[in-house]
Formats: sequence, C-alpha cells, structure tokens
Amino acid sequence: MRIARTFTAAILLALAGPVAAAPVAAPADGAQPSTVRVDYIHSGNALAEHYALDRVVIEPLPWPGDMARTLDDTDRGINRVEVVDAKTGQLLYSRGFSTIFGEWRSTEEAGKATRAFGESVRFPKPDRPVKVRILRRDERNAFSIAWTADIDTDALDVVRKQPPAPAKPIPIRVSGPSPQKVDLLILGDGYTRADMGKFEQTARRLAEHLFTVSPFRERAADFNVWALAVPTQEAGVSRPSTNTHHASALNTRYDIFGSERYVLTTDNRALRDIAQHAPYEFIEILVNNDTYGGGGIYGQFSTAAANNDWANYLFVHEFGHHFAGLADEYYTSPVAYQSSGERMEPWEPNVTALRDPANVKWKHHLTPATPLPTPWPKAEYETHSRQYQQVRAQLRKANRPESEMNKLFRDDLAWTNALFAKAPHRHAVGAFEGANYEATGYYRSQQQCLMFDRSDAFCQVCAEAIGQTIDLYAGSSGKESK
Repeated sequence: MRIARTFTAAILLALAGPVAAAPVAAPADGAQPSTVRVDYIHSGNALAEHYALDRVVIEPLPWPGDMARTLDDTDRGINRVEVVDAKTGQLLYSRGFSTIFGEWRSTEEAGKATRAFGESVRFPKPDRPVKVRILRRDERNAFSIAWTADIDTDALDVVRKQPPAPAKPIPIRVSGPSPQKVDLLILGDGYTRADMGKFEQTARRLAEHLFTVSPFRERAADFNVWALAVPTQEAGVSRPSTNTHHASALNTRYDIFGSERYVLTTDNRALRDIAQHAPYEFIEILVNNDTYGGGGIYGQFSTAAANNDWANYLFVHEFGHHFAGLADEYYTSPVAYQSSGERMEPWEPNVTALRDPANVKWKHHLTPATPLPTPWPKAEYETHSRQYQQVRAQLRKANRPESEMNKLFRDDLAWTNALFAKAPHRHAVGAFEGANYEATGYYRSQQQCLMFDRSDAFCQVCAEAIGQTIDLYAGSSGKESK
C-alpha cells in the first residue's frame, strides 16, 4: 500500500502503535527505546585481527525493530553481535552479520599488508550497563568470542547530540509502524542537487521492481521503504580504474579489491551518520552511474549502479546478499577472493560442500528421484563461459561503450536459457556442482537462480532463506495470500 504524506507524518506512523515490549531492553513506559550505535575499528591481515572501540552514539530516531524479536535464530554471517547484561550475562540482543574486513581478509593483499576498517553494530538502548560481544566463526563453523567491550549508554562520553539531517528522507512505501515491518533505506550517492528528482524516481522504480520478485512480492506488506540522498557537486561516484574521481557523501566507488565491477563504500562513519536520519534495518545504495556494478555485505549494505540496463537485477541480486546472507552461486566470473583450497560447509543457506548427501541443508526440498550430485550440462556451460568472459574482459579493457557490455550480457543469458531448457533436471532441487566461486567442491540447489546468473527469479532455497529473514524482522502477521 502506497501512502502519500509528509515525512513528519510518515515517521509518526512508522514509530507509533502498540509493540510487544521486552522488559530487559524497553523503557518502563513501553515506548520504543533509543537506538544505540557502537562504532569500532576492525584491523588486521590474513593471519590476525584486532578491534578497538571508537565511539558510542545515541542515534536521533528510536529503535525501528520489534522488541519481541531481539534474538537472531537464523545462524548466518561470519560474525554475530551479542549484547548481554553486564552483571547477569543475560542475552538481550543478537544479530548475525558479515564485514568488508572479512571479505578483504580473503584477498591477496591481506597476505602482504595490514588494514583497518570502520564498522558499527546497532541495538535497542538497554536500561543497564552491558557487554557488547563480537563473535566470529571458527574453523569448526561455530561462533567464538573475538572481542568484548563494556558499554554504559548513560556514560558521559556517549555522543547524544547529532547534527541536523543533511537531507530530507522520502517515504517510498509505508505499510505500518516500523517495529512491525522491515525498514529498507535506499541511499543515493553521486546525485547532484539537480538530480534529486531523478534519484527519487529511480528509488521508487527499483523498490517497485523488488516487490515483483518472489518472495518479496508475497511479503510486500511487511516492508517500509525510505529514500535519502545528500547532494554532491558532481554526478556519479569514483571509478579509479578509469581515472574518474568524484567526491561524494558516502564515498562509494568502483574497483573495490581491484575488481572493476565491485562497488562499495569503506567510509562506515559517513554511511552511518547519514543513514541514522531515517528508520532502517537494511540499506541499499544507488550510485548515479551507467557502468555495470554493485556489491552486497550481509547485514551491512548493498549497492547497485542505478542507471545501468541491468539495474533491476543488480538491485535484487545484491540485496539478496545483504538481506538474507545468500552466497553467489556463479563460479566462472573473476573475483578478488583467494581460494583456501578447503571445502568447509558454508554458512550461507544456498550453497553446500555436500559432505553428507543424506543430510544436505535443503533436504526437505528434495525428491527421491533426483540424484545427488545432480547432472547438468556443466562442461558445455563452462566452454561457453570461458569464451564469454574473454569477450567481457576485452570490452572492459578497451573501455567500450556500456551498450556493448549490456548486449553481451543479454546474449549470454539467452544462450544459457536455451541450454538449460533442454536439461533433464531443469526445475529440480538437487545439488548442482559449481557455486561459491568454485567449479568443484561446492554445489547450488537448482540449476538456475538469480544468484547464479542474470535470470529473474530466486530458486526455492533462496526464496525460503529470504522468507526466514522477513520473519525475523516482521513475523507472519503481515503475510499476504498468494
């Protein structure tokens, strides 16, 4: 449901209404608690990592989440934040997440250099001193404590006063009070003051597309969507590989980790200081660029090149990473990450090492007639893909017009669709080898998925994982009938 209203009225709607208060964190009057943000520095290299507290901030808006759903039961992410009572050890809040540092740590550079990244965790303001713990998955794929900070949100050094909002948030879709909905914030970067109308139009168009894709379509009533962009002097964001350098509010750029299509911001403080002026649990950044690119970090944010012909796909695919912790299912495109050679069972819900075919993580979707591993035209696909990747690299190296790259993508998808249409297990759920950037040793659940190529639908396993995340934030009360 779309509701046209002023921003002030929309905020009141989003934050009003009865909530199920948890006595361990909610104020005594039952109102939503404030939002606490802990900013910290995460540094290290391939062999070691370190944490240091930066600052504790009370954000301008109340906590947007449901106080009845403060504990995460999805078991996703490289990391997990836990907020516990400093005296009793009672767990008050938890969420899984991943980090840019965690991705950088798997690059070649991390074997030769040490770097630091800013990170943040947010949680409802407790009524007592707490310990904030950052946990990390170990070699057994289990969480263990990596860092602990004692936090008193009433201490004198807590930042309580914020500068005025640098831009006015726009309500794109308001379905109900924030605590009962998933709040998605669409941020713009590289939009000039003259581009503000373009940004709003693009944010509305891409949000509308998101809710045409299952399972977001069936759960659209569980979402609020907001948009916010701080104007820049120049249009577009930086792309260092082409000597393009633009100052922008979020400092988003291409060429992250040396990958020409990878778009992120590593300026966490700038991101959080702008985002805090709108209700949010998830963030997608639109960059005002034509060149294909995007990125997504689970529990942090996702990005998409808003002016590219494939913006719809980029928006949804990268949001799948950020929102539900979905792994990339493709494996023939070059990436910045280095293979460890090991084949541990991934934490991501949509890929597996298939160590125990009898207990594959999506076994409830399997039928007895489907063999594991599941045959598919893998060799033919890989032969075509090698040729396609060579052409793609040549186009980018020669800095050819983006229209040529877009045509290549369309032709590649048409070829793949034709190949898969003849495959015997075209629509089956099984274990198809080739996923998680690896040609062997990792498996995806279906032959084709929005996380595998530029097709337009999620596989059953990805759709289920997305639904579980929606349930964590919005429960089942807002489900629409199909």
